[in-house]
Amino acid sequence: MTPCAACGGTVAPDGHCWDCGETQPAFRAHMEHTLGPGAGVSDRGHRRQINADALTLATSAAWTIGVVCDGVSMSPRAERAAQVAAETGAAALDAQLRSGALPEVAHEVAAIRAGRAVTALATSVNAAPACTYVAGLVGPDGIWVGWVGDSRAYWLPDEGPGMALTEDDIGEHEALAAWLGADAGETAPQGRSYRPQSPGSLLLCTDGLWRYLSDASSLQARLKGDPLEDAQNLVAYALDAGGHDNVTALLIRR
Repeated sequence: MTPCAACGGTVAPDGHCWDCGETQPAFRAHMEHTLGPGAGVSDRGHRRQINADALTLATSAAWTIGVVCDGVSMSPRAERAAQVAAETGAAALDAQLRSGALPEVAHEVAAIRAGRAVTALATSVNAAPACTYVAGLVGPDGIWVGWVGDSRAYWLPDEGPGMALTEDDIGEHEALAAWLGADAGETAPQGRSYRPQSPGSLLLCTDGLWRYLSDASSLQARLKGDPLEDAQNLVAYALDAGGHDNVTALLIRR
């Protein structure tokens, strides 16, 4: 195992040093994940020391589950908040679907549980890890998304116009108005469903991508139909355009 970059101590599985607590710069610097019809890519970018984005892919019977979270940069252990929220949200969605819950109910329960998990990381409301959250369910009957914050979901059909499925939780002066964490208040996720009439891809992404490619047509122009290749291409575009933030793209084919 690589020793801690700060003190030479032992690095824990979450990327923090057991001895001094420092986050390791190379931890989760670039990640790629594929499962069934889905694939995701996440990169630290050129300006950030750590990657505070997280993604999770899972399957539940006929459903494919995707979750993408973005750690709030001004909060402590933002990368841990994002990872915990993504893992908790995906597990809750799987459990809810297996129990027979409606997709919209599954999304609400999953976001609330993810919020509670992130809240539990806080030592106080003044030292509260935080993250945004967007999740997607893709199945034979359609697409359901749920979100808190400004991570986004897009439907990008192979033919015809695409669309954003989410609306950013943004307040005055473009400040983030909703997130998961102990200082966020009660979790109140938004949700939306859509029933596509043709094949395409559901995209879940962080602002490290959509600040460079914000409209559906620009995103569609860079897709070829292979989830991993498309996710790689989208992340590469953001990096080539500046890569000022962590960047994550997760695509699920339908």
